[in-house]
Amino acid sequence: MDLDLRKLRYFATLAEHRHFGRAAEQLYIAQPVLSRQIKSLEQELGCTLLLRTTRSVELTAAGKQLYEEAQQVLPSVAAAVRRVHDVDQGVQRLVVAFSPGLPVSEAIRAFTSRHADVEIDVVPSSWWEPDRPLRDGRAQVGYLRRQFDETGLRIVPIGHDPRVACMPATHPLAGRPELTSADLDGERMLDAPRRRTSSLEEKFELIASGHGIALIPLSVARSYARPDLVHLPVTDAPGIETCLAVAADRRDRLLRDFLEIATATLRRA
Repeated sequence: MDLDLRKLRYFATLAEHRHFGRAAEQLYIAQPVLSRQIKSLEQELGCTLLLRTTRSVELTAAGKQLYEEAQQVLPSVAAAVRRVHDVDQGVQRLVVAFSPGLPVSEAIRAFTSRHADVEIDVVPSSWWEPDRPLRDGRAQVGYLRRQFDETGLRIVPIGHDPRVACMPATHPLAGRPELTSADLDGERMLDAPRRRTSSLEEKFELIASGHGIALIPLSVARSYARPDLVHLPVTDAPGIETCLAVAADRRDRLLRDFLEIATATLRRA
């Protein structure tokens, strides 16, 4: 069977909002139309994607899997369409992915000063799967933090991002000038294996409300500063290596020039 991308986009929007009315509003369609399209998608796939009640919409196991697949398929298709349009219109474009808190603007400015005719776009990478924009075609190069799956990628080391302990300003440890890992023994830690949050904002809300402490990169702490949180150096916590990453088989001139300029610029920063 052929998967209808329009219906997949409708489903992904509904899965994000978990509400037919809000999803239909975002899609600029009537709610009954959205409901019919979702039912049609379920019939085509031969499985139930949603558990509907009068007040909520929940995803089944199959629905969760389809939503995960849609988050990879839809951006990839959109990127492919954009590349086709660029070729048709003679546009040279470079898309740079970046991990949260890692500023790439200085490197882009340096590159643009030499290649003013090249369109530059940026796309944020998720903190739990930073290499995804390189895998699905949304970006040609990424300024990322390790660790991630480096299979098929060429890595250029840039530097190290220290880690700090993020905690509520009211925490008993918050008044210390610095910490060691031993100081955090017995504390509830919010990390990916135990609780993967969907965004940094969600993680910070959990921390601020007393649900735990997290070790985060210093650059993230600086980018998401808020008065109800403190960030303390952890003297014996290893830093996180930062790097530029590109597909190993990409060797075009623009990408080579960007890597050269960005490497020199970011290492000085």
